[in-house]
Amino acid sequence: MPQGAEQAAIAPLPPDLAREFAAARGNGCVGTRLLSEDARCRVWTIVLEPGARIGFHTHVLDYFWTAVTAGRARSRHGDGRIAEVDYRAGDIRHLTFGPGEAMTHDLANIGDTELIFTTVEFLDSANPPLALPAAVRAGAARDPA
Repeated sequence: MPQGAEQAAIAPLPPDLAREFAAARGNGCVGTRLLSEDARCRVWTIVLEPGARIGFHTHVLDYFWTAVTAGRARSRHGDGRIAEVDYRAGDIRHLTFGPGEAMTHDLANIGDTELIFTTVEFLDSANPPLALPAAVRAGAARDPA
C-alpha cells in the first residue's frame, strides 16, 4: 500500500473494547503526554512502540495532528469503522467539530517502528474542552501569562 493510504473496514467492537469505548466518552486525554497548555491550546505527544496502543479517547475540540515519524497504525471507532493507515513523517490532518459533535477512537501501532505524533487542540472550539485529570496536567508546561 502506498504511503499515506488508508484501508477501512466495518466490524463491531468486541465486548471488551465496547466496554472500554463506552467508558472513554469523557476521556479527553488525546495523547500519551500533555506537553503544554495555555489559554488557547493544548499540545500533546503520542509515542507508541510497535504493538503499543493508546486507549479510546474523545475529541471534542478542533485540532490537528502531525506524524513526526513514519509508521503504520490501526484506529477503531465506535461506529465499527477500523482504519489502517500508513503514515509518512510530516503528514498532517486538521479536524473540526461543530456544537455537540465528537469522535471517540483508539490508536494502535501495528508497524515495526516507533510511531510519534504531535497533536494540537484549540480550546476556543465550538465545544468546551473535556476535563483532564490533575496528574495529566501537572507535567505540562504552562504559559505564565
